[in-house]
Amino acid sequence: MRKESCCMFTSGVIGAVLLIMGTGLFVSGLFQTLIHNKLKGEITLTEGSKIFGTWKNPPPPVYMEFFIFNLTNPDEFLEGKAKPHVTTMGPYTYREFRPKHNVSFVHNGTKVAAYTAKIFVFEPEKSVGDPNVDLVTTVNIPAVAVINRLKGAGFWVSSGISMHMGSIGTKMFMTHTVQELLWGFKDPLLTRLKTIRPETDEYFGLMLHKNGSDDGEFVYHTGEQNYLDFGRIYTWKGEKMVSFWKTNQSNMINGTDGSSFHPFLTKEERLNVFTPDHCRSIHMRFEKEVELKGIPAYRFTPPRDTLASGKNNPENEGFCVTPNKCLDDGVLDVSVCRNGAPVVISFPHFYLADEKYVQAIDGISPVHEHHQTFLDLNPTMGVPVRAMKRTQFNIQLERVSGFPLTRNLNNTIFPILFLNESVVIDDASAARIQKLLLIVTLVSHIPLILVSLGVILVLVSIILAIRFYQNKPSAKKDTSFAPVSAKVNDQDEKNGTYIGMTPVDKS
Repeated sequence: MRKESCCMFTSGVIGAVLLIMGTGLFVSGLFQTLIHNKLKGEITLTEGSKIFGTWKNPPPPVYMEFFIFNLTNPDEFLEGKAKPHVTTMGPYTYREFRPKHNVSFVHNGTKVAAYTAKIFVFEPEKSVGDPNVDLVTTVNIPAVAVINRLKGAGFWVSSGISMHMGSIGTKMFMTHTVQELLWGFKDPLLTRLKTIRPETDEYFGLMLHKNGSDDGEFVYHTGEQNYLDFGRIYTWKGEKMVSFWKTNQSNMINGTDGSSFHPFLTKEERLNVFTPDHCRSIHMRFEKEVELKGIPAYRFTPPRDTLASGKNNPENEGFCVTPNKCLDDGVLDVSVCRNGAPVVISFPHFYLADEKYVQAIDGISPVHEHHQTFLDLNPTMGVPVRAMKRTQFNIQLERVSGFPLTRNLNNTIFPILFLNESVVIDDASAARIQKLLLIVTLVSHIPLILVSLGVILVLVSIILAIRFYQNKPSAKKDTSFAPVSAKVNDQDEKNGTYIGMTPVDKS
């Protein structure tokens, strides 16, 4: 009995203490604050941090897929008899390696500078064909670029150049292998221009000089002083802003480069990403919760207003640099950062763009699942577990005085290709993140564990107390009567049988 009462008292006291401690820790958020501060200290771009090595040389494989639009009716389209009809060729897939080099700490160690090289290696097993063999017909981009540069030069100057272009066989459309279109070929028109302007590169390719190159020096915030600044771009090519657009807001370099984000993301955040291909920053919003390889993630994606026209999104007014020639929703004229070439970017198949751009081309069909750009980010770590960056490059075709080749063109946004730059977290990195998330979860839930243990011990104490009082002995003793056997002697016979009263304990 003494043992039961001791257990009852001990479990009750310990349970009450754990209950009070757990409740206090839960209300104060002490353990959650400790683990959050620990993660904020680890997720920094500083020498020795756990994330710095993977930031310099990312382990997950990155793939670049090219999908090229092949024009099947160039003559009919050029004569104005039909709208262009295209078929999609691809993917032609390349493994992309993106190691950072010339990494150095600047501004007293609060920022880190780096160049990110891009190296492409063809992956035949992930491609539909041989880029050295497959032929594609598309817009003669060097010719269109020259014509575009001569707009406003006067009819006679334009006519003279047009005759010279005709004499060397320059046409509005060209046919080359996929390899040549992507990585370069010697163009006869550019070769002629080089004799006049020696600085002209006589080779043209959509990815010319890109293999092994970089986008210039980026300087990033380390996130050591403020975790919200982790990976945020401080300068690009030595500048805090670009100078392509009309307004300061449009020229701002906002956000990260898309490879890293600060920890403890929320669904309400607006994530900004600066991409040199777009010559601007774009923003993303939360779409839905997803899971990959056991890792929970938030999916962020550019909303429709990202590439909306200035009339539908005032934030974008500065991206139209030519008054009265602003494009409609879903496309962006980036000729200002493409040496004057009439390049227009959009999402693949004009996804989220004005319907007129879709209807102008046969063979275009936007599909959300195939053409959406998105980032799947673990909200605790801010680590991308999956990403799909999808961009389409187009050429604006319009009539230019003095060039008969353009007489039937009617301001068509013609698709050249779209690319899908994708990455999925590798198994080893996923296992490490799962382990870390488990530790974070357990530590964050210590107060709840203490409360649960406290409740259990208090219940055990109550149960023991009930049992103890049910079995506790009574203070009064009962009296029972027992007959005493008659003794066979003379005295007994004389007195007879008698009844004796003896107390009997009730136990």
